[in-house]
Amino acid sequence: MSDKLIVTHRGVLRAKYGTAGFGRIRAALADLVAADRRRGLRSQLVYLDDGPAMRARRARPVADAADQPATKAAIDALHRAEDPDYLLIVGAPDVVAQQDLANPVGDDDPDGEVASDLPYACDVGYSRDIADFVGPTRVVGRLPDINGTSAPSDAGHLVQLLRVAARYRTRSADDYADYFALSAFTWEQSTRRTLFEIFGRRDCRTSPPAGPRFGAAALAPLAHFINCHGSEASPMFQGQFGRSRYPSALTTERIDGLIREGTVAAAECCYGAQMYEARTLALDLPIAQSYLAQGAYGWLGSSTVAYGPARSNGVADMLTRYFMLAVLEGASLGSALLTARQRYAEDANELDPVDLKTLAQFTLLGDPAVHPVRSSSPTRLTSTITGSQGVRLLRRSRRAKLKVSGEVLLQSKPTASRCRAGRAVSPAVRSALASIARSSGVGGSSFRAYPVSVPRLSRATHAKTTRFASRYFVAVSKRGAAPQALDLVAVVAKEVGGRIVAYRVYERR
Repeated sequence: MSDKLIVTHRGVLRAKYGTAGFGRIRAALADLVAADRRRGLRSQLVYLDDGPAMRARRARPVADAADQPATKAAIDALHRAEDPDYLLIVGAPDVVAQQDLANPVGDDDPDGEVASDLPYACDVGYSRDIADFVGPTRVVGRLPDINGTSAPSDAGHLVQLLRVAARYRTRSADDYADYFALSAFTWEQSTRRTLFEIFGRRDCRTSPPAGPRFGAAALAPLAHFINCHGSEASPMFQGQFGRSRYPSALTTERIDGLIREGTVAAAECCYGAQMYEARTLALDLPIAQSYLAQGAYGWLGSSTVAYGPARSNGVADMLTRYFMLAVLEGASLGSALLTARQRYAEDANELDPVDLKTLAQFTLLGDPAVHPVRSSSPTRLTSTITGSQGVRLLRRSRRAKLKVSGEVLLQSKPTASRCRAGRAVSPAVRSALASIARSSGVGGSSFRAYPVSVPRLSRATHAKTTRFASRYFVAVSKRGAAPQALDLVAVVAKEVGGRIVAYRVYERR
């Protein structure tokens, strides 16, 4: 049994970086294991293609790193054998594959699939349906190397990330009280509300006019929150003013050398944690990976198009908010994401298609065992227990509670992940949807129907309570003539008892 399980693929790392480059990575991995031991963590490194080590844990070796079902099955088997409190995936998706989940939002959403690490956080077998993973129970994070590279010299990037994880130190909450916040001007109201919920303050830079040049003082705070536009395979986030101005807000080039070691960032931006092939595409590194290379402890971001309301809070706002709150309260990075995922799922009566996509698309880039902030409110129990064994017992107790919470969610949470024509749409519902489309700016867009699937544990309650939905209707449409299709709107309408009773309008982040 291990406190922390580290998994990667030896064959791919050796092919990418050669014998010498892999040797440097292997040494850095050994240093991380040794550093964990000094902190009282029993860490175990397992290569997914190491036949004897895998078979000793009743797991099948992963011959082809691109084989997603095999990778999922292998990590599940290792997790059962080691029963760790933390799972650290080392490598970009070409080393340890992300799971490509079916995008429930529909054909009008730009993403055919949602690249996700959520399945690795769940004790459920391989599936492409996000609804099968609404009950996460595991603490998971990923330290990515450079995706698609074949340059031995690039081994230093991953070595640096491993060194940062090995030497991290926990700081006081006061060290994270100040923050850097950047928002598209259009979403200023929404961002300020989120910041108030996290930090108790509303200070925020907006783009325009801010960015992309920021001085060292502006980026010096250790807590960062970014709510701007992101694009696929782009080392740039953009702001927005009106329906025609989308200026550069933050770029990999302009932050070089300005991110302090220990920084923790949450970004709502579309593709904010996409690990694109920077070398192959002749692009700068993703902003997220630049943060990590400069010493950031963790980055929470989306692999695909994310959504949120312009003036209120919802979907991406909520998941990133819950993550930052848990970090500031003293949770490890991985536990903060697990807590955020569970809290996000618990808050919804049902998880509609946009909810499900949001739950799956956000990935933690960073070592999940890192505790950036020292807990400021120890309980009587924690104050009386000392030593690594006592800390381990307390951590196991917390994990057991999170495991139960995840299992209850999986068995009880209604979801709407599959589009089905099903029963006919009444004239009243059709009229309401047309009116909602006009008022939200999606014009004549067609709505797709998603019946709500109710787990057995909730069926009696769901059948007796009218507040639960029977169907959701979703429409996604470009609004206006915006460059790069940034002005995308998703409308989600809720049907209860044969009537549309509520709807929400989300904008592409």
